[in-house]
Amino acid sequence: MVATLHVCITCKAGQPVTEGEACPGARLHAALTAVPCPEGLRIVPVECLSACKTGAAVALSRPGSWSYVYGRLEPEQAQDILDGAAAYARTTDGLVPWRERPVVFRKQSLARIPPLETPLETTP
Repeated sequence: MVATLHVCITCKAGQPVTEGEACPGARLHAALTAVPCPEGLRIVPVECLSACKTGAAVALSRPGSWSYVYGRLEPEQAQDILDGAAAYARTTDGLVPWRERPVVFRKQSLARIPPLETPLETTP
């Protein structure tokens, strides 16, 4: 199953953006798509991940897996972001062991979201 790296292309990272200048989210998206996309991953531009003050932001998701939102990202971190996304794509549940995550994913995680349905879910 393919994992999706959602990239907020409207993110201003809490900063004013000069008219005609690309915002931080758009620059991050450009950097991520300028290098080969890892197998099992697709990069999708989205508008607003609601992480405005902690942008530029991305989210990783896949049906039946944990999802993540990462922020305070820079275009220079594109390869590390893609490496982390590739590790996520190789899992069956979205849980990448801590030591196998790139530093950018260890230190800049904003949220970890459980799968919509989990094996531990019980109905009263």
